[in-house]
Amino acid sequence: MTSPREPLTRDRIIDTALHIVDGQGLGRLTMRRLGDALQVEAMAIYHHLPRGKEELLDGLIAHVAALPAAWPRPANGTRPAAGDWRAHLRSWGGAYRARLLDHAGVLPLLMTRRNPTALAETTASLREVLRMAGFLDAAAATGAHTILGYVIGHAALEARATAARRPDDPEEAVDWDHRFAAGLDVVLAGLLTLP
Repeated sequence: MTSPREPLTRDRIIDTALHIVDGQGLGRLTMRRLGDALQVEAMAIYHHLPRGKEELLDGLIAHVAALPAAWPRPANGTRPAAGDWRAHLRSWGGAYRARLLDHAGVLPLLMTRRNPTALAETTASLREVLRMAGFLDAAAATGAHTILGYVIGHAALEARATAARRPDDPEEAVDWDHRFAAGLDVVLAGLLTLP
């Protein structure tokens, strides 16, 4: 007796595509290979993603770039105590960097594709943390953009360097955790100079 197949859904398609990208790289993601992994004809995917591969790539970006579930959201109407906003953003930065590195194959899409909605919730949440910490709207918007750009850029550089690293070359060993944390502290300190 065969077990019934899991129904084909948009989420299942994107999760399976992400699994292919994580394991084999973005260049190996084709609609045919995705259909094979889902055990359906490739054309069945278009029922859930009418724009085909373009919509699939946008879905991958949205899935990876979404606000992490573990992101501690500040209570409505309350301001973090002095200094708490930095700890809050350090925690977010570490979690977001880890998420991006877990799905490093999607990073090139974040850097090259135009997907204005993919980062909207994340940016809005960062902006809100900064507003609650006392930053004016314009400074909070600039700060949110800067923090997000730093984390994405650092993850992209780290993923590229790690992939190219030769294991037998001790000169290439880098403490990426320290480098990331130190750089994020520089960015957070720089936010205090915003008008």
